[in-house]
Amino acid sequence: MSIGLQLAIIAAISLAAAGLTYLVKGPPARSHLCDPATRKSDEICLSEITDPNGILWVDARSRGAWQKNGLPDSILWNLDPTEDMQAFEANNAEKIAAAQKVVIYCGDENCGTSRQVAERIRKLDLGPQVLVLNGGWRALKDAARVQD
Repeated sequence: MSIGLQLAIIAAISLAAAGLTYLVKGPPARSHLCDPATRKSDEICLSEITDPNGILWVDARSRGAWQKNGLPDSILWNLDPTEDMQAFEANNAEKIAAAQKVVIYCGDENCGTSRQVAERIRKLDLGPQVLVLNGGWRALKDAARVQD
């Protein structure tokens, strides 16, 4: 048997074993890790939130996603053009002013919507510290704070 044929057989067996493992075990678990030392200054890691009192959670995902599995007691504030931005401000200004911290999350760690929402809330200048959750909704899911 030639070396090329042996190599092809070994590669085929390895590929079949890897495929079978994927089918049985599923894809690898990819949990979100947040390092407070390397996060951006306007972000917060979920592990840094030791006292949930005084925190207002803001969901920057779509209305449907928020209604399906948003954090309890969170408010919706997204950038959907069909939503009324002035209504978001009017309906939530009192809640924001009463909070010690406002933490905004969106779909995943690469979602820029939460940063844009954070900037809009900061421009209201209502007092509380406004932060973006590093990892977004995925960090909440990995910590079992929300379900799919």
